[in-house]
Formats: sequence, C-alpha cells, structure tokens
Amino acid sequence: MKHRVSLLTLVAVLCLTGCEVHTTPQPGVEPVVVNDANFDQVVLQSDRPVLVDVWAEWCGPCKDIAPIVRELAAEYEGRVVVAKLDFDSSPQTAKKYRIEALPTLIVFKNGQEVSRVVGATNKSDLTARLNQALGQ
Repeated sequence: MKHRVSLLTLVAVLCLTGCEVHTTPQPGVEPVVVNDANFDQVVLQSDRPVLVDVWAEWCGPCKDIAPIVRELAAEYEGRVVVAKLDFDSSPQTAKKYRIEALPTLIVFKNGQEVSRVVGATNKSDLTARLNQALGQ
C-alpha cells in the first residue's frame, strides 16, 4: 500500500523536528537592472520610491544581501522599484553618487536620495527605510 503525504504534513513534520522551511520570493519578481544608460529613467524619473543596490561580482557582502534584495523586490512589488546597479559596469553613476564602498544601498524618492546604507545590513533596516519612503 502506498502512502501519500501532503505538503502541509511534510512541512509540519519538518517544523516539529527542528528543520527550517524557507520560502522563496514570488517567481519572476526580480530587481530591475540599472546602469549608466537607464539610471535616470528608471530611478530618478520613477513615480515610486526606488531602492538601488550598488554591488559587484567580487563583493562578498553584496552576495550575502542579494537574497534580501530579491525578497524586497517581491514583497514591495507595485509599491517600490527595487534595482541593482553593477558598480564595475556603471562607473559614471557610481562616481556621480560617490559610491566608495560596497554594498551601498540608496533609497530615492521623487528623484532625490532620501536614505543610504553603506555595508551589509539586515532586512528589517531596509524595510523600515522603504516604509518611511512610502510614508508608512
């Protein structure tokens, strides 16, 4: 006789045994890629607040916060634009905004910088900054 286990039962068993269950962001919701060519249009001309994650492939802390940035893109979809700017590929924008360390996360509202975090941070800090930009 074959036993069928529902997904809910499996999750309950995992939780009871101390294993962590991770949820993934909504499929297809990813940060927007911005660069020197489209930064003004996507970020500065946005009618919504924008979180820009300035990162680089060689930056370990950038990789550490990447999942948080993806989660925020899904959670704030339709309310906030979440964007990623590759530091090495966008030298003009990096220079204009005086990016001196990575990661740097900048919140823009109405085309103006309203908040900046230099270095890795946590999700609750970024959430608070985004909620403030939304007036919540």
